[in-house]
Amino acid sequence: MTSDVWLPIPAGEIDGLPAGSGLNYRFWDGGPDFPADPADCVFYAVPYMKGMEVAVRPLSAMTSVRVVQTLSAGIDHVQPGVGSLPPGVRLCNAKGVHEASTAELTLALILASLRGFPGFVHGQDKEEWRAGFYPALADKSVLIVGYGSIGAAIEDRLVPFECARVARVARSARASERGEVHALTDLPALLPQADVVILSTPLTERTKGLVNAGFLAGMKDGALLVNVARGPVVDTEALLAEVGSGRLTAALDVTDPEPLPSGHPLWHAPGVLISPHVGGSTSAFMPRAKRLLAGQVTRFAAGDPVRNVVLTTE
Repeated sequence: MTSDVWLPIPAGEIDGLPAGSGLNYRFWDGGPDFPADPADCVFYAVPYMKGMEVAVRPLSAMTSVRVVQTLSAGIDHVQPGVGSLPPGVRLCNAKGVHEASTAELTLALILASLRGFPGFVHGQDKEEWRAGFYPALADKSVLIVGYGSIGAAIEDRLVPFECARVARVARSARASERGEVHALTDLPALLPQADVVILSTPLTERTKGLVNAGFLAGMKDGALLVNVARGPVVDTEALLAEVGSGRLTAALDVTDPEPLPSGHPLWHAPGVLISPHVGGSTSAFMPRAKRLLAGQVTRFAAGDPVRNVVLTTE
């Protein structure tokens, strides 16, 4: 039996992959034909941004796989196929790949929304000079819901903007280099204080629908909701009700459903800015993804522990 490594980037384009290790590199980016027998795959790097159907398609036949590596921060698109994997398979995420890009977009969405950039664009189209006073990020209170590596990267970039306060929320309370991280159970007390609420949490059973009518009702009048997490973290109908009334505004890199279909009311909802799930899709992605893959395959070939293990199958 051969030992295959399936990569969504051609091996010749990835510096640092171990040679002479007994591993055969196979390129598969989600096309209809597999590059080899999935039963021979020992390390599977999931095609990036190709959706759940592509991600899980070979899993049930990967009887020899030991590592499944995503190139995304979340693993929700792979989890439906985890039950078909043999015991002891390590599922790893792409921690370290998307922090810079996602944090950049988060700040861009906040600033564009607060400073009225969508209106400026429409005004330019109509040759209208839309002068006036607009909200600034300075002196605002910000709440980050989902304080992992991306949440921390977002806070790093908030520092120069002179925010009045940055509060942090994660699954459970802990300390961080920048201060206290609150538990999810503290949200009812924190939401009314925040001018900007940023969602950067993974999609789990606990966070699906987390931002429901009650969550949104707890936000202060005029607050901005920014979602760079996953669409289903937010109840779309509840959000539409709040932005439709003008009480809240929103900046969304992810939506539910996604992609957002033509005619969906979110497209034209007042106070809503939408970007098409491009948090990680920048020029910063490829070099970081290649470094991650080279490092993980090198550790695997040497028999060393791989990094970013999210779960191990039983």
